[in-house]
Amino acid sequence: MASDLSPAPSVAKPIDVAVGILVKPNGEVLMAQRPEGKPYAGYWEFPGGKVEAGEPILSALIREFKEEIGVEIDPNFAEAWCGCAYVYPHAHVHLHFYLCRAWQGEPQSLEGQQLAWQGETLNVQPLLPATIPLLEWMWQAR
Repeated sequence: MASDLSPAPSVAKPIDVAVGILVKPNGEVLMAQRPEGKPYAGYWEFPGGKVEAGEPILSALIREFKEEIGVEIDPNFAEAWCGCAYVYPHAHVHLHFYLCRAWQGEPQSLEGQQLAWQGETLNVQPLLPATIPLLEWMWQAR
């Protein structure tokens, strides 16, 4: 009789993701809503995206911001802030967060996502689960 037991799923290598927190002088940060067709569509997060194989994290952030929201990050004003891992049902990600205080251009929706500047009182919901603790740490660190 054949066994129905499958081997235990292996833990996939985390996907590196570069995430940028644009910070205005008044302390507001830019949030983006995940567009339709992506996991967690409709949830709010900080903009960013996957790091390509062999690509430096900061280079990925600069590329993603240009592709997604049309701004040019000044690498001299992009400060590596923290990193964390998060396991979603669809992926295991390693998030690399940068605080960005200088950029060229106005953020615009290039992928059909909504954008919103937010202060400590958030007016957007729901938040992507990995974003929640980062917001708390960020407000405490200011």
